[in-house]
Amino acid sequence: VEPDALVLDSIQTFFTVDLQSAPGSIGQVREVAFKIFQDVKKRTMPALLIGHITKDGAIAGPKSLEHIVDTVIYFEGEKGHSYRILRAVKNRFGSTPEIGVFEMLAEGLVGVENPSDIFLSERPADSPGSIIVSSMEGSRPLLVEVQALVTASSSIGMPRRMSAGFDHNRTSLLVAIMEKRLEMNLQGEDIFVNIAGGLKVSEPAVDMGVAAAIAGSFRNQPVDPHTVMIGEVGLTGEVRSVMQLKARLTEVERLGFKRCVVPHSVKEDKLLNKNSLLSLISVKTLSEAFDAVF
Repeated sequence: VEPDALVLDSIQTFFTVDLQSAPGSIGQVREVAFKIFQDVKKRTMPALLIGHITKDGAIAGPKSLEHIVDTVIYFEGEKGHSYRILRAVKNRFGSTPEIGVFEMLAEGLVGVENPSDIFLSERPADSPGSIIVSSMEGSRPLLVEVQALVTASSSIGMPRRMSAGFDHNRTSLLVAIMEKRLEMNLQGEDIFVNIAGGLKVSEPAVDMGVAAAIAGSFRNQPVDPHTVMIGEVGLTGEVRSVMQLKARLTEVERLGFKRCVVPHSVKEDKLLNKNSLLSLISVKTLSEAFDAVF
């Protein structure tokens, strides 16, 4: 029988008699992976190696395991959420980091055709501290909701800064910029930032949206629900350009949004069609961005 594909679950439980070490050891994992790699290449047969990860989110075993294989894909998901994400962090035959979004249903994992629609479907209207941003996952633009909650701190001198789905250090940086450049008194406030739907967003293109969500909650002012914000924020409070803006704007318009706040360097005639109903608001600084949405 000539199989069409090979699946090993998990790589840490297999071993070769050529080595005396126990299954799961660094030597065994590396040697098993290399032998499988050689065999399937001769047969031109795809192989899927499933492995464990550590508490830090890294692949358990030797780092050389990632170098042996052609593609490394992580299966991610937050507890309490039905959505799961396949995220490629290495791909010899395609771009990274591409993602696939799936929903866990009774019949198993089902692919989500329009992730942006799913992640925005439960967004509350006219709620302070909520803003839509655009994130690129590989070549796919994804619109997600950023939520922020700013409340008076109950801890004297030790306000809390918590983030779910967004880098904690980046949140602290944006808060510092708002305090210094916009003279917002956030020192005595607890600040919580969340990316709705259990997603994780790491690119700086969502900076302006995160800052606006924090400001909206602090001022108790909602942002127009038909507005999207795209832009990186620098240390001087300037709004900087981002990559693949045309693809982001295409997704923004497809989902029916009317306004998009973008960096001032954007050339509208090169990014939008003549019949486009999307209005672009160009801003140079974070202060101008806040004036545009509040």
